Amino acid sequence: MSFPEPEVLNQLVARVFRIEDVTSLGTQEGGQPGFLMRYRGRLLNEDSASAYDRLADSLAPHGLSPHFRHEDGRHVIYLAPRQPEPAREKVSTNIILFLLTIFSVMMAGVQIEGPVPADFLGQILLIVKNIFTGWPFALSMLGILLAHELGHYFMSRYHKTPATLPYFIPFPFSPLGTMGAAILMRGIPKNKRILFDIGVAGPIAGLVIAIPVLLYGLSLSSLGPIEPNPNGFLEGNSILYFLAKFIVFRQLLPAPAAPQGLIYWLQYFFTGRPVPFGGLDVFIHPVAFAGWAGILVTALNLIPAGTLDGGHIIYSLFGEKAKKAFPYIVGLLIVLGVFWSGWWLWAALLFWLGRVNAQPMDQITELDPKRKAVAYAMIAVFILVFTPVPFMLLAA
Repeated sequence: MSFPEPEVLNQLVARVFRIEDVTSLGTQEGGQPGFLMRYRGRLLNEDSASAYDRLADSLAPHGLSPHFRHEDGRHVIYLAPRQPEPAREKVSTNIILFLLTIFSVMMAGVQIEGPVPADFLGQILLIVKNIFTGWPFALSMLGILLAHELGHYFMSRYHKTPATLPYFIPFPFSPLGTMGAAILMRGIPKNKRILFDIGVAGPIAGLVIAIPVLLYGLSLSSLGPIEPNPNGFLEGNSILYFLAKFIVFRQLLPAPAAPQGLIYWLQYFFTGRPVPFGGLDVFIHPVAFAGWAGILVTALNLIPAGTLDGGHIIYSLFGEKAKKAFPYIVGLLIVLGVFWSGWWLWAALLFWLGRVNAQPMDQITELDPKRKAVAYAMIAVFILVFTPVPFMLLAA
């Protein structure tokens, strides 16, 4: 595709930008289209979002898109070829994965009374026979995950940023029956405000479902003694889960056999030790377990790094400065891995995949005051839902 002469582009850019210098960049190596022109100077209008929209509209007939940047204390505008519209995707894969995940999660929620066969095949047949007893857990778990992902999806649609429908990931023979779900962004968010809206919509929508599910599930649960069990585990406490148990049972749980002071509770919260054998804790109902798991999934997504929801939030709030926190986050997970080894896997995944943030087209436009308030509130939510030790084994 041929592009207008530089003089024409200069005139279009000058409508919103005081040009100090212009550089023609051509194309990237290998023939891949890259930035064609670079303009350095200052936006004429304080409202950078409106300036971006005006320039983008004037460049669209010419097959170009603007990219707003901050460089060396100046505003910079790059012009690049417009990205083609993504092809429409078949939803058959989404549907098949969702149906498999329903079955997998129902297997995880199966309630079996009486003896369990020792052989693997006998156990599978027993699970299949009782598969429909898993529907309360499956409905609760998938409802939370679906709300989370549809929050992202509908916010993407609202802001006209292409995204796929949710892909659910079945994980048979695991405690939850799923590894969660994800949508894939097929386009670049226009600015940090849109990136923030898309990133924050999922956790908010998920928690709107997860918290009532948790409280209702706890009302169906009972208290019982904590005893050694080679195949058992205690679910870990977040501040939110700790408070939810107190609201329902009017006790600090898990309650140790003898009264303890603040130091004990802080140690237990952050290390999961010592396991309070002989004390009381919730014999958690499947619905409550789904609520607890939904809050854990929200916490994992809110880890402030990379392309996780939390990464989108802090990048939208702090820009490139957010990247300075990355090594401290990975370091903290490594330390927490001493008490729950799963954090070592998360640290490795973040180190491998989490060093890249989404790059909006317009990086000059900052969050408005209302979004900043929501962003700081979500940082507080992350503190409330984060579970330092998600699982503690009950082996003696």
